Amino acid sequence: SPWKPGLLLLSPPAFSTTCARCAKDRRLRQKRAISERQLTRYFVDQRKVRVVGGQGGGGGHSFHSEPRKVFGGPDGGNGGDGGHVIFKADQQMKSLSSVFPFYQGFHGERGGSKNCYGANGAHMYVKVPVGTLVKEDGRVVADLTQHGEEYIAAHGGAGGKGNRFFLSNENRAPKFFTPGEPGQERVLHLELRTTAHAGLVGFPNAGKSSLLRAISRAKPAVAAYPFTTLNPHVGIVHYQDYEQVAVADIPGLIKGAHQNRGLGMAFLKHIERCRFLLYVLDLSVPQPWLQLQDLKCELEAYEKGLSERPCVVVGNKIDLAESRINLPLLREQVSARVIALSALTGDNLEELLLHLRELYDTYVKTEQARGQSPVKW
Repeated sequence: SPWKPGLLLLSPPAFSTTCARCAKDRRLRQKRAISERQLTRYFVDQRKVRVVGGQGGGGGHSFHSEPRKVFGGPDGGNGGDGGHVIFKADQQMKSLSSVFPFYQGFHGERGGSKNCYGANGAHMYVKVPVGTLVKEDGRVVADLTQHGEEYIAAHGGAGGKGNRFFLSNENRAPKFFTPGEPGQERVLHLELRTTAHAGLVGFPNAGKSSLLRAISRAKPAVAAYPFTTLNPHVGIVHYQDYEQVAVADIPGLIKGAHQNRGLGMAFLKHIERCRFLLYVLDLSVPQPWLQLQDLKCELEAYEKGLSERPCVVVGNKIDLAESRINLPLLREQVSARVIALSALTGDNLEELLLHLRELYDTYVKTEQARGQSPVKW
């Protein structure tokens, strides 16, 4: 038809929203690739948290007035109380990595007219792992050992009083009211009493991170050049009967660690919380049994009896030629059981997993004999 003035011609859409063929041509936007290092969540067993309770709502200030009742008197209601900050133990939480450094309770609402009270502020619940110690100025103020156990870390402020509260025979028309009180403010230190069932103890570059990657799904950073882990990692070893054994990759120790050298005391505490130890030695270095002696000396200097916990000696890097020569020499010098393996190639990992389960079963029976419940993951 001929074009007429005032007729608007609309161009056809680029694609139809109902056509199946066009819908297939559309592709979702590709997600940005995230490196393995960015996906890693470090195990955190200490946290410094500042908690502030919610502020109470102010009291109301109003006078009642209606037809034929002009001077109805004061009717300002009280303000609501501020919310608490509460730590709650949750067995699903295994680390303090999700705990933020600051929490504040919700504020209470202001009192209204007609004697309406303000609503109380909601409580702020912070989930922490079972076995969390709450310390203030070095003093233990709470020990959350049971699932669902709660501790009020900061109380909310009380709500203010409205002018109705101050009504008396002496003062029939009070005009004053009180504001809400501020919430309690505290600085607390959270500390996990239990890190893992087993701890990998060794000097830097002994292959602890590679071993943890080989026996669990944890992904600590490893590379072909020498460096040391700065943050602890925890991996879970799964067995066919659904038992789970937690193994912690403790950052490498150096001589004089008990004197706070290197990574120092902060990471000796991780070893203190483990139920049994796995000494990881580098078999490729000359005289590897000297590593075990130095490690036990550091543990004993930090805490007497720490080196006597149930343990097993793991000789790593058996795939190297020097390691095969040092292995029989190590077994002559060490009285404890020595398991030779290679975290790189996976040789003889089954023996370590079986012995790890034996140590775990012994720990469970010992705790049950004492009348205590063993730590489950």
